[in-house]
Amino acid sequence: MAIRGAVQHTGFTVSNLARSVDFYVRILGCKVIMTQEKTGGYIAAIVGYPNASLKMAHLSDPAGHHVIELFEYLVPEMVKTNLEPRLIGNAHLCFLVSDLNAIYDAIKDEGITFISGPVDVDTGANAGGAGLYLKDPDGIIMEIFQPGPGTEAYKLLHGEK
Repeated sequence: MAIRGAVQHTGFTVSNLARSVDFYVRILGCKVIMTQEKTGGYIAAIVGYPNASLKMAHLSDPAGHHVIELFEYLVPEMVKTNLEPRLIGNAHLCFLVSDLNAIYDAIKDEGITFISGPVDVDTGANAGGAGLYLKDPDGIIMEIFQPGPGTEAYKLLHGEK
C-alpha cells in the first residue's frame, strides 16, 4: 500500500503562538485559517503526551496552497533547541517571491535574524534565481526564494504549466 494523498500541512512548535502568528502574517504574508486550544483527547494521543494541552493555529501560505500548523504547548513544558541548517532533522519552509530584493528591503529592518542576505544562484537547477535564509521568532528557518526564469518553481509562481 502506498500513500497517495497530497501534503496537507507543515507543523512547527513555537514558544508564543500570538507572536508567531503575527510574524507569519505580517512578515511572510500568511493568512489565519483558525486558532483553537486543545487538552487531552485525540491531540494528546497523536502527539504522544498523555496530558498534552496546547494552543494551535492553522495558517495558509500567501498563495493559499499549503497550510502551516503552529503549536504552543502549555503542557508538557516546552524545551528550547538551537536550530541551524546542518542539524539532522532540521526543516525549513520556502516561500516563492517574484522580487527577492524588494522583499528583503521591506523586511530587513523588522528585527529579523537573517542567516544570509539575498544570494544569487549561479549554478545548477536553480541557476538564475536568488534566495536567502532567515529565522522566525523561535529560530525556525525560513527560505525566501526568487526562482530563475524557465525553472519549475518560476512556472509555479507565475501560474505557467
